[in-house]
Amino acid sequence: MKSSIRIIVLAIVAMIIALPASAQFRFGIKAGVALNSLHFSSDYLENLNSDNRAGFTGGLMAEFTLPVIGLGLDASLMYVHRSAEEAVDTDDAEGEVSFAKRDYIEIPINVKYKFSIPAISSIVAPYVFTGPSIAFLVSDSKDIYKKCDFAWNVGAGVELVRHLQVSASYGFGITKLVAERDANVKNRYWTLTAAYLF
Repeated sequence: MKSSIRIIVLAIVAMIIALPASAQFRFGIKAGVALNSLHFSSDYLENLNSDNRAGFTGGLMAEFTLPVIGLGLDASLMYVHRSAEEAVDTDDAEGEVSFAKRDYIEIPINVKYKFSIPAISSIVAPYVFTGPSIAFLVSDSKDIYKKCDFAWNVGAGVELVRHLQVSASYGFGITKLVAERDANVKNRYWTLTAAYLF
């Protein structure tokens, strides 16, 4: 797993270094809503379910885009508040509900492709993106979660009047969230964001 993450990071750094001087660089602010659930794939936790709970995210974003072909990279530095509702169904605690709240500093890095539509691309430009994300835990309501979480994001969005980007993405947790050996708990989350680029 560690070698795969290193390869991904090295590939992204190589792409950034290879960007030509003509590439467009923009930065801006980004905010949105994070809908999070926990994915359990362990017999140890077979009676524990998790439903989506809304959190929030906000931070800074930078974007590099190659002219004409529409291919580029974006990276963000985001504060993310995640909350998941956990329901336990056992003989002793039927339907008992608790909330797992976590705060992260997250760094998603995406390869992005913008579609150029003649005549309207200066007003509306749809795009798709995918890439890794690393999140560092800064607070934990249950004190059981690991300090670092890796995920892979896929998403789509639209750029309006060359400055406002509205997007939706889904994140697949790669690493286990808790250190307990038998508990294979991973993040699954939707993120809806709006960014204004200068």
